[in-house]
Amino acid sequence: MRRTLVAGNWKMHGSLSENESLLSAILAGMADVKADVAVCAPFPYLAQLQVRLAGSAIAWGAQNMSQHAKGAYTGEVSASMLKDFGCKYVIVGHSERRAIYGESNEIVAEKYAAAQAADLVPILCVGETLAEREAGITEAVVGHQLDAVLNRAGVASLAKAVVAYEPVWAIGTGKTASPEQAQAVHAFIRGKIRALNGAVAEGLIIQYGGSMKAANARELLGQPDIDGGLIGGAALVADEFLAICRAG
Repeated sequence: MRRTLVAGNWKMHGSLSENESLLSAILAGMADVKADVAVCAPFPYLAQLQVRLAGSAIAWGAQNMSQHAKGAYTGEVSASMLKDFGCKYVIVGHSERRAIYGESNEIVAEKYAAAQAADLVPILCVGETLAEREAGITEAVVGHQLDAVLNRAGVASLAKAVVAYEPVWAIGTGKTASPEQAQAVHAFIRGKIRALNGAVAEGLIIQYGGSMKAANARELLGQPDIDGGLIGGAALVADEFLAICRAG
């Protein structure tokens, strides 16, 4: 059975004291968690994660990074900087980065390649808006998002990456894709990769990132091509996050 990786994406939330309480509670509840678990926090809190999670079963990472290794890019954070704080993962192409900050498929592909060049594991987010789903072009949209990365880095690169399917219409809205809807897109992603490299496709971790919570995690994670979750709001509540981690 493929391993399940559940990454907590804190978005722009947290404070040193809130983080301390949350991390302490998560660490205390990890004894019976069999999934691989990671937490992705805003840049200012990476040092805190490094101190609190070092030597534990929980990995950590960032929610974004620059595609540039160094240079005159004031305010940006490079992959090598993330490595200085012990990060294993970095999220690239999150729907909010694409929609709010205008990150194109090509920019996301550049970030993905830069992450891997620095020995970080990119969590590549792909997904469609409600208008795109209703227009029947979900697979075309997701396919184009994947193609940008495949053209830049090659299919073999996915052996050292995670893909997260996040239907944009189900993020922060309280809506969730049905297990069947989510499975269909996950199966499409794996099938697209399988057509290029069967071994990479079978080993690829494909997470679901559309409002997974304790109440629906078991049914979603029970689907054959859903290998984990990219958890947003539910990752800010220790009991909820731990329940999701145990569901796999």
